[in-house]
Amino acid sequence: MSVWQLVAVGLVMLLGLFGVLMPGIPGPLIVWAGVLWWALTEQTSAAWTVLIAATGVLLLNQALKWLLPARDLRIAGAPYRTLFLAGVAGIVGFFVLPVLGCVLGGVGGLYALERIRLGSHGDAWSSTRTVMRTIGLSVLLELFACLLIFGAWMGVVLAG
Repeated sequence: MSVWQLVAVGLVMLLGLFGVLMPGIPGPLIVWAGVLWWALTEQTSAAWTVLIAATGVLLLNQALKWLLPARDLRIAGAPYRTLFLAGVAGIVGFFVLPVLGCVLGGVGGLYALERIRLGSHGDAWSSTRTVMRTIGLSVLLELFACLLIFGAWMGVVLAG
């Protein structure tokens, strides 16, 4: 696979990561499609292993999402912009401090943005807890699954 094709696959997967944060865009499906495209082009055992693992992770993610509360932003009270920026902080956190940084960046970013928006520590913390109970955990779980897949893909690409 050429460098340009790898960049294109990476951009598709990055689009999927941001799709997780945007309502109505099937982010995990886009990430999986990027892995599928790469595996069909590469046709190596490592590529097929990443595709099978990605499929398993996303199926497990879908099963776990059924157990979590629905994504209803009206209940949470935080604007879409705040949730999107907190998700971006989670993505950045994943690359700064792999795996754990996703959670720290996402929740920390949400709290910081709510603190700026609401002004006081108590209100910001209360809003952060409400958002995490209503939709944040579901989005964070989906984002974490997609980031694991993206990280596995990058690991195989950089190692090969």
